Amino acid sequence: MLALFAALTLLGCGSLEVQNETATWSAEKIYQTAHDAAKEGNYARAIKLFESLEARFPYGRYAQQAILESAYANYRAGETQAAIAQCDRFIRMYPNHPSTDYAYYLKGLVYFREDQGLLGYVYEQDLSERDPKSMRESFNAFKELTEKFPDSRYSEDGKTRMLYLSNAMGLYEVHAARYYYNRGAYLSAINRAQTALINFPRTPSNEEALVLMVSSYEKLGMKDMASDTRRILEASYPDSVKTEKKPWYMFWKFW
Repeated sequence: MLALFAALTLLGCGSLEVQNETATWSAEKIYQTAHDAAKEGNYARAIKLFESLEARFPYGRYAQQAILESAYANYRAGETQAAIAQCDRFIRMYPNHPSTDYAYYLKGLVYFREDQGLLGYVYEQDLSERDPKSMRESFNAFKELTEKFPDSRYSEDGKTRMLYLSNAMGLYEVHAARYYYNRGAYLSAINRAQTALINFPRTPSNEEALVLMVSSYEKLGMKDMASDTRRILEASYPDSVKTEKKPWYMFWKFW
């Protein structure tokens, strides 16, 4: 409690110092100083300066730009919720602004957590600890960007990241299906595998989803369903070793 109180006190003092420092500054000077601080990597100071700018000059182009650049500074400082809130506020206040496409793009980046590889993104935690919410939120932000601003300079990268996220979310569903299969919950395994097939078609997870479904149906004694699903697997992935007539578990080397 003492440590928290001390941290909050220092934060309050820092904000007060910035307010005193900028008391006689113009909006342009506050903005330029904050912008330079962000360029130098001093995101904490940049954020305080942008806050001071908005408090003293809430209207005009510098205040508008302060929201976006504050969002970026918060993102780089690891303050994800603050960054997302700033992006949402800009989108809500200025839906037709020339930089609104960037607000959507930055929101997608914040959720994207691009510092991790694909497999690390999906398998970094135990299933019970994982929450794919950030992947969905990132996908939705990029989707809005590409649909509302198809000619934006950020749309092409947004589409690439959407594909990446679709693959990741499909793999997550297969990971969940495998989790249930290994615990004998075969109906749950089938449901999660079907989710991967329906929601994320034509992604790398589809083959493994079909394999899990075939084996789960066989475990449940549902021979007709197993045969039908096996035919789909063989037609969709004719060159896959998993379509050979051998026990299914022998081909699950990726486990």
